Amino acid sequence: MTTPTTVEIDFPSDFTFKAFCDVGVTTEFRTMVLDAVNCVLPCSVDALRDRQSSGGRYCCVSVLVRVHNREQLEAIYAQLRGIEGLVYLL
Repeated sequence: MTTPTTVEIDFPSDFTFKAFCDVGVTTEFRTMVLDAVNCVLPCSVDALRDRQSSGGRYCCVSVLVRVHNREQLEAIYAQLRGIEGLVYLL
């Protein structure tokens, strides 16, 4: 049996969030990801990147932001989890 571990992150830190959606909704999804992050920290559209999966079914929207504490990190994850159409979140 393994025990859960907490990864220690030194703050402030640049952190990449990756949210996956079906490829047909990529444009709208990008906007929702940006809005979700902006609820916690200011974020520019330049911080977004997207890439289609090798099978062509999904798109990964990555956003790079500088988080200053664990509360910001968790708040961004909470906002991202609420996005309609979210398939997977890293």
